[in-house]
Amino acid sequence: MEVKVMQDILGQNDAVAGALRQHLAAAGVYTLNLLGSPGAGKTSLLERTLAVLSGEMRIAVIEGDLFTTKDADRIAKTGVSVVQINTSGGCHLDAPMVEKALTDERLKIPGIDLLIIENVGNLVCPAEFDVGEDEKAVVLSVTEGNDKPMKYPLIFKESALTVINKVDLAPYTDFDVAAAREDIQTIHPGALVLPLSCRTGEGVEDWFAWLRARVKAKREGAGKDD
Repeated sequence: MEVKVMQDILGQNDAVAGALRQHLAAAGVYTLNLLGSPGAGKTSLLERTLAVLSGEMRIAVIEGDLFTTKDADRIAKTGVSVVQINTSGGCHLDAPMVEKALTDERLKIPGIDLLIIENVGNLVCPAEFDVGEDEKAVVLSVTEGNDKPMKYPLIFKESALTVINKVDLAPYTDFDVAAAREDIQTIHPGALVLPLSCRTGEGVEDWFAWLRARVKAKREGAGKDD
């Protein structure tokens, strides 16, 4: 019975997610579902990203968290439109939550090139729920340890890209970037792995280039002018 209930929940969620994806695609919006543990550096990565890319393209952010607007407040300081979703204890965002957020007047679609959904900090539940995104990306920090990809394989299997953050701290840990890359690409052959540091800026240009390419392809696919 529990399996059937879960199937029903996921089925209903996927129906909403599919409709959202069609709506966003028609508007030429590239949508990224950004995942990772609490403290991995998702919001810091967004802040650095918005400081650079918001001058090149129109970006909006949906922030998911259990409580407070702390992350949304940080993003708002960059001048980018942001809407906070509080799950009140829920461990992930789902498609109906994102559908409701997109009705907020601060998120004007069409009119956005890149929509980033920062999901609730968790390596388990968010991987199971489609929220209408084009792709998922996961942030893994070196302070979390090498074992995370093999312990939580679904989130790495579902993510087109893994950002290994805080590489500036790698000399002070036993994290092995090469070993982590091997594990991730064993779980998801062909997945891209980008080591970087939000703090120092090392490697962030590769992340920016990845996003630019995704946005450009989506825009061209929708016949959207620059």
